[in-house]
Amino acid sequence: MKIAQIAPLMESCPPKLYGGTERVVSYLTEELVRMGHDVTLFASGDSITGAELVGCSAAALRLNPAVRDPLPYHIAMLAEVRRRADEFDVLHFHIDFLHFPLVQTFAQRTLTTLHGRLDLPDLAACYGAFPDMPLVSISDDQRRPLPAAHWVATVPHGLPHDLLSFRAQPAGYLAFLGRISPEKRPDRAIEIAARSGMPLRIAAKVDNVDRGYWDDVIAPMIKANPNVEFIGEIDDRQKADFLGRASALLFPIDWPEPFGIVMIEAMACGTPVIAYPRGSVVEILEDGVTGFVVDTLDAAVDAVRKCEALNRAAVRRRFEERFTAARMAQDYLAIYRRMRRHDDAAHETRDAKISVAA
Repeated sequence: MKIAQIAPLMESCPPKLYGGTERVVSYLTEELVRMGHDVTLFASGDSITGAELVGCSAAALRLNPAVRDPLPYHIAMLAEVRRRADEFDVLHFHIDFLHFPLVQTFAQRTLTTLHGRLDLPDLAACYGAFPDMPLVSISDDQRRPLPAAHWVATVPHGLPHDLLSFRAQPAGYLAFLGRISPEKRPDRAIEIAARSGMPLRIAAKVDNVDRGYWDDVIAPMIKANPNVEFIGEIDDRQKADFLGRASALLFPIDWPEPFGIVMIEAMACGTPVIAYPRGSVVEILEDGVTGFVVDTLDAAVDAVRKCEALNRAAVRRRFEERFTAARMAQDYLAIYRRMRRHDDAAHETRDAKISVAA
């Protein structure tokens, strides 16, 4: 099939550091190429891919200090996508709703995976205005704020099978990986570590919007807890070691997490996850197998102790069974093929009507 993947431009594909959506787009693109499909990737110009790359910005926008507004770059990218739209069997968008007005006339050949939270109050009006756009959720829970949207499937994220290696023996610390923000609750992670008596290592970025939270809440907590080490942002090479050597990943979120790719990254290393039951967590974690789902701080501290008894090889096996990029690509291919069959049938019906009229 001829497939277009349209990625956000904030990070490269794959990202050099933090970047969940672009990371998933990269994994999907490379797996589709490996399977023999003709894939074109619309992404930042510093992306690395086996597909045809259409560079729509010189480099990832977040890492370019000269960029003040990302919107013009995305509009220019959409103009190029629209110009080339007839080349593709399927156009797969990963940029929220920005493309909706441009693709209405061929919506049946488009698919949009929504990667973010959907419980924001202004979103209902937008998705209500485009009820025919085929949408994919990354967890069933993600759909709850927009039950009437045109959902065609839920496709959980996946990672390359060999991206992160299994570690049988942890090094005796807890890990927190992601972003410093109130909804990610690094403060809870610090409290869990302090009460359990285990070291905590935090590998995370601090966005400008969260700088006040870092300065006022998290930095003082780290200073007051000598068993907590802040590492900063890390790349994939560092991530394998960071997660693989951890006794457990702490994921004490306080928001409707659409997916939480860090959970399956930890599972790929054989590292169990301790998480609060928000958003997608109960769809991804198997309590007592790949980690523990907890409701309270006391339960989280107890789970730290119980993680020692979990079989790390079994955690890795569940990753291989449920969350590989190959499984993700096969799920999407099933949707693409279904869309193409429907499109072919629609063309046949239209041609028949024209023939009868003639």
